[in-house]
Amino acid sequence: MADKKIKVTLVKSPIGAIPKQRATVEALGLHKLNKTVELPDNEAVRGMIWHVRHLVKVEEA
Repeated sequence: MADKKIKVTLVKSPIGAIPKQRATVEALGLHKLNKTVELPDNEAVRGMIWHVRHLVKVEEA
């Protein structure tokens, strides 16, 4: 399980989001719309994604 990855894509702008959500999007490594990052599939990353789930799209890598 340690080598599992997930692809996270920013699909909605965080401009109108609350500052904590904006910081979470930035911490996930998402800087521009429609950009995708590949992250490890662990509880910490899943928790961050859960908080900004309305701004991102998640796929299994």
